[in-house]
Amino acid sequence: MGWGDLGVLGEPSKETPNLDQMAAEGMLLLDFYAASPLCSPSRAALLTGRLPVRNGFYTTNAHARNAYTPQDIVGGIPDSELLLPELLKKAGYINKIVGKWHLGHRPQFHPLKHGFDEWFGSPNCHFGPYDNRAIPNIPVYRDWEMVGRYYEDFKIDLKTGEANLTQIYLQEALDFISRQQASQKPFFLYWAIDGTHAPVYASKHFLGTSQRGLYGDAVREIDDSVGKILKHLQQLGISENTFVFFTSDNGAALISAPKQGGSNGRFLCGKQTTFEGGMREPAIAWWPGHIPAGGVSRQLGSVMDLFTTSLSLVGLQPPSDRQIDGIDLLPAILQGQLIDRPIFYYRGNEMMAVRVGLYKAHYWTWSNSWEEYSKGVDFCPGQNVSGVTTHTQEEHTTLPLLFHLGRDPGEKYPL
Repeated sequence: MGWGDLGVLGEPSKETPNLDQMAAEGMLLLDFYAASPLCSPSRAALLTGRLPVRNGFYTTNAHARNAYTPQDIVGGIPDSELLLPELLKKAGYINKIVGKWHLGHRPQFHPLKHGFDEWFGSPNCHFGPYDNRAIPNIPVYRDWEMVGRYYEDFKIDLKTGEANLTQIYLQEALDFISRQQASQKPFFLYWAIDGTHAPVYASKHFLGTSQRGLYGDAVREIDDSVGKILKHLQQLGISENTFVFFTSDNGAALISAPKQGGSNGRFLCGKQTTFEGGMREPAIAWWPGHIPAGGVSRQLGSVMDLFTTSLSLVGLQPPSDRQIDGIDLLPAILQGQLIDRPIFYYRGNEMMAVRVGLYKAHYWTWSNSWEEYSKGVDFCPGQNVSGVTTHTQEEHTTLPLLFHLGRDPGEKYPL
């Protein structure tokens, strides 16, 4: 999902009333970033509090290439990494992941091997359908048991875009919350749905309801689901004891535009790039009775901060035997403080850019290769900026390309 997909952030059709209300009741973080412009590294960073170049989710076989875990990759999250649910267990938390894991397919990388007590979802996105001989369809798990496969037991109609997956994932979330409330157990729920990932899908009730086509239908269903989860917490009387954070793992995939791509607002390019459109994310913190309603923060934030902030919430210290890149956002969220920190924009093994305050310096620029571009693969459709959105890897380490993001959020005018 992209920064520009929310009504509260300026999407003109305003089809996210629940997320907009969540922001009105909580805090909107305008300068919040993924740790990578791609899904696997971002998810690894969120759960470890560490940059992908530290937690193993980066490439070394080609310069500045993004790394992720498709079906045929045998690797995954290293055993040496300490994931957030592993640490929360020390405080008595019950942990569940619903949806996309994407940190390894093999048994040793299973979420229940890394701190989660429950899982309903898949190791990857809903790619396919495949032929089940040369390439099998993606499996769906309930805990350790494979309960079916996408396109077979879990239907996705590529012609109409109809699939009931988001509703299934919503019910899993609501049931888990109800069970933990009944047992009086503290819980961590990682709700990692993928309805806006191409091929996008929505359930029958939402199909054809958006001005934005099928992608908008998927956004509307996710928005509705978030609203139902927040309402459920309120009805159970535990909303004031529950910290909720909404964000995304990378910017909208403009390669799927216009029919299946989202909006990154006024920011440059999208997923796979280290321009603002690839890594700046919508972000909302919600905690009734604690976070002042209607707050807006310019704190520079990262998905890695959710690791450190979550530990702080339960009174735990981050591991001291490794470098942790996430910071505790509670002073910013609860007291409005601004914490001085940089944002690093990595693509594979290369630090492409750094943001400090309102300034962003690009040490390398690259959208995608001429070879890909000639085949119709475009990460920046309609957004060519001469000397910036380059199709060859351009080094600027001697004289970095410098932008002032306050005056030029679209990265069009190097200083």
